[in-house]
Amino acid sequence: MSRPTANSDIFQAIADPTRRSILDCLRNGEQSVKDLAKPFDMSMPAISQHLNVLSTAGLVTQRRVGRQRFYQLSPEPLKQVSAWISHYDVFWQDKLDALGEYLEETSCTNPATTV
Repeated sequence: MSRPTANSDIFQAIADPTRRSILDCLRNGEQSVKDLAKPFDMSMPAISQHLNVLSTAGLVTQRRVGRQRFYQLSPEPLKQVSAWISHYDVFWQDKLDALGEYLEETSCTNPATTV
């Protein structure tokens, strides 16, 4: 199986904290580039580059109204991330179960831990 190019790789797209923040902003609905740029201390071209990466990965869609561009979240590709992470659910659940058992054993056998 071939790996997607870096530009269309969903994992590369969400690796950057600014892009994740942009996606968080878009959860509230469609926004213009100008509105998306407000919370960030960076230029409009920099925000546009981040939006281009998100668009290439299929995470956002855009529409034009005159000279303005409006972006909307397209979360479908995030299912790939969710599917990958779900493989680790069993691992973490086993670790948390073991920790719970350990804490129950030590709190019952160690009188110094009682209040």
